[in-house]
Amino acid sequence: MLVAISAIAFSCSKEKPKEVDTPNKGEITVETDESFKSVIEALSERYTALNPETKINVVIKKEDLGLLDLLDRKVRVAVMSRELSKEEKQAFDTKVDLPWLPAKFAADAVLFVVPKDSPLESISMEDLYKELTSDNKRLIFDGTNSSNLNFVAQKFQKNPSDLKFSIINGNENVAEQLKNYPDKIGVISYNTLSRPFGDEAQRLRSELKILKVIKDNKEYAVTGNNLKTMTYPFTRVLYFITNEGYYGLGNGFIRFSCQQLGQIIVEKEGLQPYNIFRREVQMR
Repeated sequence: MLVAISAIAFSCSKEKPKEVDTPNKGEITVETDESFKSVIEALSERYTALNPETKINVVIKKEDLGLLDLLDRKVRVAVMSRELSKEEKQAFDTKVDLPWLPAKFAADAVLFVVPKDSPLESISMEDLYKELTSDNKRLIFDGTNSSNLNFVAQKFQKNPSDLKFSIINGNENVAEQLKNYPDKIGVISYNTLSRPFGDEAQRLRSELKILKVIKDNKEYAVTGNNLKTMTYPFTRVLYFITNEGYYGLGNGFIRFSCQQLGQIIVEKEGLQPYNIFRREVQMR
């Protein structure tokens, strides 16, 4: 179940660079998997609107490659959705030399989708595993090294290289082209479809059917409550990691995303905010 406290990566180095940015001034790059493009762009646009002397470049890169860029200090902030392996955390400790404190900000999900006219309504965990080990390659992912493939593989305790699947690059491309492959099942992020009033998201929702997932003889749909309680089997928590060892623009953006204004934006994106703020109404 999601909790109301998020660990945010704020740490102080003894020596700061001669010229450092601040939360209110400067320029950074944030790398995110294409699966989370919509919510990260929305957060960065709002942050820079509130802080006009800042610029946040959102670069789309596969999740694994974004992690490597952060470890090599090519980028200061990266977005992740899967658990890092023991070796990856050791690499973070060695290369970044900061405490491992992921800043969790939203609950997203991996969806299994089919064309609207498909007779399929649901799919079981067992059937998903069978498809992932079948030469039919019925499941279509958005690419290797992607967050969707990584998360599904981790869910079944497999390496992505052990699985069998088809590829169409990009979540939206998978959704768009699925009608050409009526016997296939697309695997995309919830954030691709979740923006309630986005024209593209609305159009894709009108063309696709999201399959319910059956686990332990219970059927789970992707609903706000099932994301909040993490009972939908492929719910995942999005989090930031940073190699910024001072309170600069990177940590400022992370803090904003995890606090109330950022969480409202997450909610407007149709995702489940990780930090739930109680609304108090005073009556006079």
